[in-house]
Amino acid sequence: MLELFSYSLNYTTLSLLFLTAFLIGMAKTGVSGISMFTVPVMAIIFGGKESSGLMLPLLIMADLFAVKYYHRHANWSYLLKLFPSAAAGVIIATVVGNYIDDQLFRLIMGIIIFVSLGIMLWMETANKENIPDYLWFAILMGLLGGFTTMIGNLAGAVMALYLLSMRLPKNEYIGTGAWFFLAINLFKVPFHVFSWHTISLNSFMLNLISLPFIALGAYAGVKIVKRIPDKQYRWLVLAVTGVAAVLMVV
Repeated sequence: MLELFSYSLNYTTLSLLFLTAFLIGMAKTGVSGISMFTVPVMAIIFGGKESSGLMLPLLIMADLFAVKYYHRHANWSYLLKLFPSAAAGVIIATVVGNYIDDQLFRLIMGIIIFVSLGIMLWMETANKENIPDYLWFAILMGLLGGFTTMIGNLAGAVMALYLLSMRLPKNEYIGTGAWFFLAINLFKVPFHVFSWHTISLNSFMLNLISLPFIALGAYAGVKIVKRIPDKQYRWLVLAVTGVAAVLMVV
């Protein structure tokens, strides 16, 4: 058993923490959705609420890598539609977070994502004018994204479904998502520190020793995405999102 910054970890749990950091790095640089597999793993090791705070600095570090590489590809028109309602979703989630049963919430999230995934599959054969590129749709998805990212860092699938439905090219999809999550994750920090008390100096030090694995994952993600054509990339995101939804329900 290792004592690290007030955490008692064995070699298996420490390895899973580093694997989490690696997968988060990959997800942020384009292998979208893969980090969702780490959410239940971290919850088992550290507890549901505490794990959400522990993961947040890891996500922000990975966001910085993604923004550094893809910053020129962001579509700010979509970001400006998403930010206000996403911030509102974070605030709502902060207030009600202590009263939501984690298992029931994951079940509801899984159902929502399955329904959304079905809509996305239909959209793959729809014309552009049938895609809901409307302000109300962006507000709804932003609110849901903000709420779910605060509760359990589970907004990756929601944002994937929204940004893919806008038919963004591969690099623009990644760049827009990178800027969105960097902004919203930074916005979440004070709520975790002062309201939920899930981020501390000790937890942040544990995050810092995971930084090299985030960097490795980010590098691997960039290399993988370069080899995937746009059409196949869209189906990869859809497939990983669907599997992640199954995992959340289970």
